[in-house]
Amino acid sequence: MTTQLSDTVALLGELIAFPTVSELSNLDMIAYLAHQLESAGATVDIFHDEIGHKANLFATIGPETDGGIVLSGHSDVVPVAEQDWVSYPFEMIEHEGRLYGRGSCDMKGFIAAATAMAPYFADQVKDRPIHFAFTYDEEVGCFGAQALVDSLKRKGIRPGVAIIGEPTSMRIIEGHKGCYEYTTHFCGMAGHGSAPDRGVNAVEYAVRYVNRLLELKDELRARAPSGSRFDPPWTTINTGSLKGGVAHNVIASNATLEWEMRPVQAADAQFVKDDLRRYCEETLLPAMRAICPEAEITTEVIGEVEGLEPADLNEAKDILMELTGANRADVVPFGTEAGIFQSYGMSAVVCGPGSIDQAHKPDEYVSIDQLQQCVDMLGRLGNKLAS
Repeated sequence: MTTQLSDTVALLGELIAFPTVSELSNLDMIAYLAHQLESAGATVDIFHDEIGHKANLFATIGPETDGGIVLSGHSDVVPVAEQDWVSYPFEMIEHEGRLYGRGSCDMKGFIAAATAMAPYFADQVKDRPIHFAFTYDEEVGCFGAQALVDSLKRKGIRPGVAIIGEPTSMRIIEGHKGCYEYTTHFCGMAGHGSAPDRGVNAVEYAVRYVNRLLELKDELRARAPSGSRFDPPWTTINTGSLKGGVAHNVIASNATLEWEMRPVQAADAQFVKDDLRRYCEETLLPAMRAICPEAEITTEVIGEVEGLEPADLNEAKDILMELTGANRADVVPFGTEAGIFQSYGMSAVVCGPGSIDQAHKPDEYVSIDQLQQCVDMLGRLGNKLAS
């Protein structure tokens, strides 16, 4: 696989040069990948978002049948603003066996390896298709993967296995928590700070809401599933930010609270949402509206990304164990798109080159050794599909 590794490194340099920060378009990178895959003999579909600013790519090598194997990666990267990089983040630099650049491990390294292997797959694949799924907006809510699954449903495409190449140091990950992010808005009534009873202080009601979140954090500990392998084993809640008010002596009319939870099971997410709905309807809103009938509390769903649930029967895990020689699979606390593919009926695992410890940091890198391991694994996948 020496040639494929060289092609992977060269391709990674090209991909890093596309500044696909989530707030920007990924269309140039998607067009480049489409050309690479079409040149290898793949059939390529491109699905644009509603405004045509971004797109998902779904390509197939092999027969157009159900049960194919998906190699999945997200095209977007996190911002580099206010990070102290030694080199320009959108130009790949090789140094002492490491390839530096934004997205090198998270997760353009896997995309480069999968794409570089496409000509090899085209020679090897016989009865079972291999698919390439490259998405947008994973870093801001996995919106691209959700849209891609909807596109596959409409076209009647039903793959059987998904390998999501997030950086795991090539460990097999069979489970991770979900990631649910919310922004809750509090609308009260302004007034002079010397007469607090004549206004509705949105910040104070937001604080009471935070206190309820803290109580729920403790209650969720007792709901940890028996034998949970996560660390920590229970669903967590985090308060990210609270903003509101304009001055020391003005009753705050508005406040905004950003918070998240990471469920280990779907029932926990529903438990939290139901509790907060009752708390607002039965406690907070009646008190607010006793003074200001127009007072309001609204929660904006930023993203609700399903977790990857470990499954006793998991073909994806079995395949990866065969390909890598690993005898175990782990779970991790960070989220990926794997749960979205699992919800569509695929068996799914996460396994890719690079360490999550490098993701989102300045001087992000992936080692050439990790890319070699990934290329070797994909090569063995090609051999398997040829037999």
